[in-house]
Amino acid sequence: MSDLTEKRADTPWERLTNGIIRENPTFVLMLGMCPTLAVTTSAINGLGMGLATTAVLMMSNLIISLLRKVIPSRVRIPAFIVIIATFVTVVQLLLEAYLPALNDALGMYISLIVVNCIILGRAESYAYSHPPIPSYFDGLGMGLGFSLALTCIGAVRELLGAGKLFGQAVLPASYTPISIFILAPGAFFVLAALSALQNFIKLQAAKAGKPKRELPAGCAHDCAGCGIAGCSTRFYDASAKSGRTESRGTESGRTESEGAKSGRTESEGTKSGRTGKDRAVSAILSDEKEKKGQGTVKNGTDKGSVGEPAGPESVRKDPVSLSQGKEEA
Repeated sequence: MSDLTEKRADTPWERLTNGIIRENPTFVLMLGMCPTLAVTTSAINGLGMGLATTAVLMMSNLIISLLRKVIPSRVRIPAFIVIIATFVTVVQLLLEAYLPALNDALGMYISLIVVNCIILGRAESYAYSHPPIPSYFDGLGMGLGFSLALTCIGAVRELLGAGKLFGQAVLPASYTPISIFILAPGAFFVLAALSALQNFIKLQAAKAGKPKRELPAGCAHDCAGCGIAGCSTRFYDASAKSGRTESRGTESGRTESEGAKSGRTESEGTKSGRTGKDRAVSAILSDEKEKKGQGTVKNGTDKGSVGEPAGPESVRKDPVSLSQGKEEA
């Protein structure tokens, strides 16, 4: 990623727009579904839950970023939970003191902010590895995006289910409220409808040739097929991608050459094995020839010794022949 892209990615304005539009935690990332579906029976409840989460997000991101070089990596998750729980307790006490009606409406879901995956996710993926100021605005952007989503869902459910908006009647008295939107199934219906709406807007803008990073729904997170080199959420740029492709081609060429070399080595080893075998066979044959030659020489020596005339020693050893010779004489 280029230096310009990194600078853009760390600016406060970019962090704000990223959380509200491009990476909206509800409509894009689909995080924090438990409070989204449970407390959005009215617009005021959704707004209150969103603002409480925003306060915890901002302060926890700031403190975690300040302590990122102090918190050991092995215990970072428990440390995150302790920091987040501290701010959740502060927010809950403030709501009990100044907004008791909202505190009663939200109930136990304020305490469950401690384990909200949005807060833990931003602490792990951004605040723990970035400076304090960008981390603070990242938490603010994510919190505002979450508040906007919860307020929209609560407003639609309240409008269709009670004919009111922020507690004020906006539809005529003749309107018959659709009570299912106030119940739990209505939360799923409204969330599905709003998600489908933002997907429709994104697809229509894509057909018109508008870059995906400029869409209200946010980035499509398809960096492998994205051609926008200046995208702030891009994991890598096009030059790096082409460089990696070339390096992969070079590596494949090297692998093929190494395979050819290994094949040559194997053939040379086979040839050397055959040569060694031939030498062994020739050595055995030469030994057999030498043995045969020695046997022939020995046989000839034995025959020559049999055909030699008898010397004096033989005459002494054969008295019968000696006596026969005297008689003839």
